[in-house]
Amino acid sequence: MDIVHGWHASPQKRAPATCDRVTGEIRVPLSMFKRDDHLGDVPLVLSRVEGELLHAALSRWLNPNLRAPGMAS
Repeated sequence: MDIVHGWHASPQKRAPATCDRVTGEIRVPLSMFKRDDHLGDVPLVLSRVEGELLHAALSRWLNPNLRAPGMAS
């Protein structure tokens, strides 16, 4: 049984993301919803590498016509 069907997350309003400059850990406060019902708040915690990989993936998805440096045309 899929107990998370219909769930989604959004950034918490008025709650900024934070970064630990020493470890590179990034925390993004999220609000969890099932359809439109607020279920609670949780931080998305990413390592520096995970944050960089997520940033790269989001950039590729948002700008599909841009190629990464060094890629053949």
